[in-house]
Amino acid sequence: MRVTRPMLALSGAVAILALTGCGGSGGKDEAAVPKEVSGSLEHIAAEADCKPNMQTDADTIRQALCKKGKEKYVLATFATDRGQREWINTAKDYGGFYLVGRKWVAVGHEDVLQTLRGTLGGTVEVGLNHASHAPGGGKKNEPAHSGHHDN
Repeated sequence: MRVTRPMLALSGAVAILALTGCGGSGGKDEAAVPKEVSGSLEHIAAEADCKPNMQTDADTIRQALCKKGKEKYVLATFATDRGQREWINTAKDYGGFYLVGRKWVAVGHEDVLQTLRGTLGGTVEVGLNHASHAPGGGKKNEPAHSGHHDN
């Protein structure tokens, strides 16, 4: 069987969906996700029932700490889509889970983000796990980065 670019793209999309916990539910979970919120950091925080503890208030990014039960997460808004994507791409190198909306992102534990997704909408993205390169290796069933090999 000959592998074509569309087949590779589809395979990549399936892999991403499997890593983020999307798909395979017959669309049941997608129906539960509300329309994505938008607006200022304060507006998005209010939708998430968070009193934001501001950490960064700059022209390009505004960032605050929020709490959901006993868990904390970071909520950030961006001036541009490009600035947001550059920030996410850099941050994902450190691992973690990201709930991504238009010009905003929440960063925290996967369970917290899934709960927030039910309120804020958005999509969950998974960062790379470099723990497999550390002494003792990484945990099973976590996304791992295999971009280089130690010789």
